[in-house]
Amino acid sequence: MNISSDEVNFLVYRYLQESGFSHSAYTFGIESHISQSNINGALVPPAALLSIIQKGLQYTEAEISIGEDGAERVIESLSLIDAVMPDVVESRKQAAAKSQQIKQIKTEPADTNGEEGVQSMSPLPTNHTDAMEIDGNIEIPSSKATVLRGHESEVFICAWNPINDLLASGSGDSTARIWNMNDNSNSANQLVLRHCIQKGGTEVPSNKDVTSLDWNSDGTLLATGSYDGYARIWDTDGHLSRTLGQHKGPIFALKWNKKGNFILSAGVDKTTIIWDASSGHCTQQFAFHSAPALDVDWQSNSSFASCSTDQCIHVCKLGVDKPIKTFQGHTNEVNAIKWDPQGLLLASCSDDMTLKIWSMKQDQHVHNLQAHIKEIYTIKWSPTGPGTSNPNSPLILASASFDSTVRLWDVDRGVCIHTLTRHHEPVYSVAFSPDGKFLASGSFDKCVHIWNVQVFVLDLRM
Repeated sequence: MNISSDEVNFLVYRYLQESGFSHSAYTFGIESHISQSNINGALVPPAALLSIIQKGLQYTEAEISIGEDGAERVIESLSLIDAVMPDVVESRKQAAAKSQQIKQIKTEPADTNGEEGVQSMSPLPTNHTDAMEIDGNIEIPSSKATVLRGHESEVFICAWNPINDLLASGSGDSTARIWNMNDNSNSANQLVLRHCIQKGGTEVPSNKDVTSLDWNSDGTLLATGSYDGYARIWDTDGHLSRTLGQHKGPIFALKWNKKGNFILSAGVDKTTIIWDASSGHCTQQFAFHSAPALDVDWQSNSSFASCSTDQCIHVCKLGVDKPIKTFQGHTNEVNAIKWDPQGLLLASCSDDMTLKIWSMKQDQHVHNLQAHIKEIYTIKWSPTGPGTSNPNSPLILASASFDSTVRLWDVDRGVCIHTLTRHHEPVYSVAFSPDGKFLASGSFDKCVHIWNVQVFVLDLRM
């Protein structure tokens, strides 16, 4: 089996994309000339690089665990760094052989039933903020699940229409799709929204990932952002209404304001843009970040916050030439920002493994929340608390991290109230149900878990 440098570069590029390092993937793709390779990305399965590395580790472990006599012996799990260090591999071989000899000497005699004795240990007690399991695993029968097939590459993002049973999805196959969930067949009807660019006087597929999408508040229009640098507006019939072209490079985030007259976008070109949705024209472009802008969120119909790899958060307003507020305090890239339902508190999460809560009334953070042990990818506020349809329920913030956990935070007190630990790989998405009773989390481990948040809220009230 031979592997070319182009193939290695593509696997690294795809890994960076899948891991959420969008701007790093873009830079690496440019420098390694990914677009000039002949690799069909649609044929490369998700997590291909990790799969190849894992198989290599398994092969190395097999080499160590099989003795010269063909007997199998148990070894500790081998890390990737260990596997590329010959001295470590050799010492593992010797340790495994010695362990096998000791085990043969110390094997206890079988009991009267012919079974070896087993000593069990009770787990240590956990405190209130430790992992809490709610239910056992529940297998969803096929009759209760709808499989949506059609995309030819990874699906990066999904969004429910706020009014109708329509689901939008964006993928690495340079398409977005609108799925009609009212269809009673096993697979919903789909509209394919092909993202094309003008080349040589004709329209050709952009061959770029659809990175972001968002419905307007009345569910009549869908906006999409792409790695080709264009934002697009589509109607529910899948017709292209507007193409918004001003960014110089990939768009990382895109949001409608509540009124539905403006669209906000953030890009690798370090800028954020407010677009007039009716005309598709750039209303105002903000160039205050010194590095790629990663996320944006509306505070009101005319003001918003943006975050960047430059570790800064700016709050800007339409018609104002400078940021009306700048928050600084993170020590690494700021991945996501979200205003609470009232627009009073701004939450941010970062590669520095912290969450911070900010208020327009002060320059320093209100809370600096530290508990995750790896980068925090995204955050979501519960649709509860003052100013919502559930004003009597406490306001909760959920955070998803590369440490494979989801944490729930009581923002008023600035403490973690529970840690959710069923995932075994980085968690990339969290979403509350509209009534705030449930939380869904999605991970690279190919699992979605549904959590009953009411259990935690009851604990919080007591």
